[in-house]
Amino acid sequence: MSKLYRRDFMKGAAALGVAATSGLARPALAQQWPTQDLRFICGYAPGSGADLIVRHFSERVRKLSNANVIVENRTGAGGDLATEYVARAKPDGYTILIHGAGAVAGIMSLRKNPPIDTSKTLQMAATTHRQCFMVVVDTKSPYRTLDDLTKAMLAKGDKASYGTNAIDGTVIGEIYKNVTGIKAQEVPYRVATDTLNDLSSGALDFCIHNPQLALSQHRENRLRILGIGANKRMISHPEFPTMTELGVPMNIQGWWCASVPTGSPTSAINLINKWFVEIVNTEDTKKFLTDIGGDPLSLSPADTQALFMTEIDNWREKIRIAKITPQ
Repeated sequence: MSKLYRRDFMKGAAALGVAATSGLARPALAQQWPTQDLRFICGYAPGSGADLIVRHFSERVRKLSNANVIVENRTGAGGDLATEYVARAKPDGYTILIHGAGAVAGIMSLRKNPPIDTSKTLQMAATTHRQCFMVVVDTKSPYRTLDDLTKAMLAKGDKASYGTNAIDGTVIGEIYKNVTGIKAQEVPYRVATDTLNDLSSGALDFCIHNPQLALSQHRENRLRILGIGANKRMISHPEFPTMTELGVPMNIQGWWCASVPTGSPTSAINLINKWFVEIVNTEDTKKFLTDIGGDPLSLSPADTQALFMTEIDNWREKIRIAKITPQ
């Protein structure tokens, strides 16, 4: 028994007297971690779709852990700054990155000289959900199906255009063009919402967006969803067809995870996993994930780490398809 635990034990015994040996004190003594604030790191700004996800889980972990959970928004470089911050944090399990696994894996392919090797500096602790990007058009447009869109884009040639703001959108667009032969020009945007006015005005023919934005605008009857990038229909929204079944084979699907610095205690990682599995399987979280276009995903730390290693390889292929030069 370490000096710290011995001192804590003696204080507890003195305060509780015979109760300390009767078993009544065991629940209090068993909770040895966490003993300080947990920090959930978000790579995007407050109010963003990512921030909503992080805060949903932080509030529920707070209740399960009986610890204070602080959300820190460390924005910049598409979430890379947050990833690097956690990778370099003290490996004690208290600093937890809640982020898209693809964004974490993509550092290895998007940069010529990555500041960190995420395969070695981060340990995956838990998963939250799967999600996929969606091909959308304005509801005022005449395109009611992907086939309608494809025929129109073929007729417009290189005068056709579409908006993106993330690499998954870029990759889906490239595959769509390669399979169908359309010549639409990609117009990259810094923020997804910046595309909406251009789409509504007709300056853009279509967009490829994350499900949070696509679904929220779909519910407001502003966007029409024509197809999704996964190769199987989403459990949460089976009404939307896949690009594959519409004749454009692909499987571009993302997933979210909780990760900690490599070297963090196994007991802490296992407890984090237990919290997330319990939260993901609650009815309120299932509804929350459905609303943002996510399918619940619960994996063990080992399975999550194995899936992450596969994701690193997947991103090398995405970079090739998107014709992106590492910076």
